[in-house]
Amino acid sequence: MRKIRYVDALIEALREEMIRDEDIFIIGEDIGPFGGAFKTTLGLYEQFGSERIIDTPISESGIIGTAVGAAATGCRPIAELMFGDFVTVAMDPIVNQAAKMRYMFGGKLKLPLVIKTNYGSGRSAAAQHSQSLYGWFTNVPGLKVVLPSTPYDAKGLLKTAIRDDNPVLFFEHKLLYTVTGEVPEEEYTIPFGVADIKRAGRDVTIVATGYMVTKSLQAAEELAKEGIDAEVIDPRTLVPLDKATIIQSVKKTGRLVIVDEGHKTGGITGELAAIVVEEAFDYLDAPVQRLGSLDVPVPFSPSLEKIFAPSEKDIIAAVKKIC
Repeated sequence: MRKIRYVDALIEALREEMIRDEDIFIIGEDIGPFGGAFKTTLGLYEQFGSERIIDTPISESGIIGTAVGAAATGCRPIAELMFGDFVTVAMDPIVNQAAKMRYMFGGKLKLPLVIKTNYGSGRSAAAQHSQSLYGWFTNVPGLKVVLPSTPYDAKGLLKTAIRDDNPVLFFEHKLLYTVTGEVPEEEYTIPFGVADIKRAGRDVTIVATGYMVTKSLQAAEELAKEGIDAEVIDPRTLVPLDKATIIQSVKKTGRLVIVDEGHKTGGITGELAAIVVEEAFDYLDAPVQRLGSLDVPVPFSPSLEKIFAPSEKDIIAAVKKIC
């Protein structure tokens, strides 16, 4: 099977869906001839023109507000935010409008909207351009939250998001854009709410999100050299969440480590741990271990940023603590 970059898998998904459905358009800052800040729309402007690849002024609330209105009236917009941190500027149209409109209209209104953006540290982009805020939106009924960790998942999940009749927040880690992986040339989609076991194991379950899947797989290979067989699970979507796969794995291994780049306090690791404690407590042979980023703003300094988010060493230490 061919191997392509994560960013190219995203562009392929966008191109194929825009050819399939003329109601789809993309709106955002510098997404036209420039191809996006991270080149996630490169080449699309030349193919589809300015009516479907719409460059906007610097106004995230305007971008999302326009997209919400377009979705409510029959279009299928994809709103591209240059940095995930900028969702803070558009919280009202996301949380108070997009998330609630279908419910408030008794299901008569569809809202097929994708809010596509990036997240994460590792590029010395500092405190206002490096956050991992996706966990916030798991607390808002009406929104779906997607975090693909591989090129294969990125393409399949983005196509599913575009075809969904509900608002979807689609988060891409900046350090994954250049990662290569196998992606079929034929048509495929990946259903929401289906986790993927990236590595099977028997001794401990590691549930990891986004870029932390890469680090967890690397940690698992090191642990294997010491006789510890780790199972690595990628939920792929936080809303809807595949609880069954996680719980089944914990029942098999008896141990759980959760790894996420969001802040540990109030983050998604707490929710995942609570689910397992509520539904599989009797199967646990050791306390659940949670790894998240430190509760500080993301540092600009590369040396400080390196210790901000969980590392392979942190994951190995957490596993050894309970094995």
